[in-house]
Amino acid sequence: MQELSGQLQELLDKGFIRPSFSPWGAPILFVKKKDGSFRMCIDYRELNKLTINNRYPLPRIDDLFDQLQGATYFSKIDLRSGYHQLRIHDDDVPKTAFRTRYGHYEFLVMPFGLTNAPAVFMDLMNRVCRPYLDKFVIVFIDDILIYSRNQQEHAQHLKLILELLAHEKLYAKFSKCEFWLREVQFLGHVVNENGIQVDPNKIQPVKQWETPRTPTEIRQFLGLAGRGIPTVETQTLQRTYLGITGRTDNFTVYCDASRQGLGCVLMQNDKVIAYASRQLKVHEKNYTTHDLELGAVVFALKICRHYLYGTKCVVYTDHKSLQHILDQKMLNMRQRRWVELLNDYDCEIRYHSGKANVVAKPPPLVTCL
Repeated sequence: MQELSGQLQELLDKGFIRPSFSPWGAPILFVKKKDGSFRMCIDYRELNKLTINNRYPLPRIDDLFDQLQGATYFSKIDLRSGYHQLRIHDDDVPKTAFRTRYGHYEFLVMPFGLTNAPAVFMDLMNRVCRPYLDKFVIVFIDDILIYSRNQQEHAQHLKLILELLAHEKLYAKFSKCEFWLREVQFLGHVVNENGIQVDPNKIQPVKQWETPRTPTEIRQFLGLAGRGIPTVETQTLQRTYLGITGRTDNFTVYCDASRQGLGCVLMQNDKVIAYASRQLKVHEKNYTTHDLELGAVVFALKICRHYLYGTKCVVYTDHKSLQHILDQKMLNMRQRRWVELLNDYDCEIRYHSGKANVVAKPPPLVTCL
């Protein structure tokens, strides 16, 4: 209760919320952060069901990388609580109301958990940075990347962007910003003056791919290979993408979990776009089957977010109860945190039998390209 009282007072002091008499009222929940503290979240699932989705277009990933050719200096800027830097329209303020034991409150700024929040935030950043887009700035959701061909240019570019953010009263979190980099990690790739390549940390599992030893592992491998890897060593390790059509629709994700790891495949029109998997962390080995399967869905959405943000997709899982996860009322803290992330995506979770889901099964540790 002390945590709730403290966070409410902080939001009131900052002018982010105010007491409300709205007929709306979403429940609150607390999510444990990595440092052990708790973050208050609002469960806007019912509001999101009634919201018309914002179809704001996101940039094509290959177009973004094309802009970086020839760049030798990079800087990354992370905005502080980005969503909270946008005001809510007066007519919509009552809809953001949430209920607590200390009273009824509503947001004056955009809260986390609204289904259209990522699209609205992307729209804002594109309008703010429009004079410099495709010249020396890339914006992707909450990632701002400044790139230049030499030191002199980079100093000028960095000055322009920092002045622009100051003029627009957009504030950055200094501890998460990086400046004057010669090599930068961006959207799962490493970019430097020599060009663009897949992050080496994500290629390593491919090199360590073990030979199948059981009939089940052979079936998994054949299902994986049959979906579009003609030659793993020569194709997967050398190409940035397995395939991309340039369209931003008809994405399908197959995901699965085992007691060894999490795996997923991103497809578009029956064509493989990317594979991803990883081994379970020590604490994850104690998860229930339900949480492992939900964790696989979250893993897939996170690692392929630059394809899936802002577009409708279908996620297939072989755990039938996950079809109704967004409607469940009784959730543990981990599930609440993950459901909050799911609300950022326009995804439909469908059941797909385990025998038919061989393409996404761990342990083939192929990483999202």
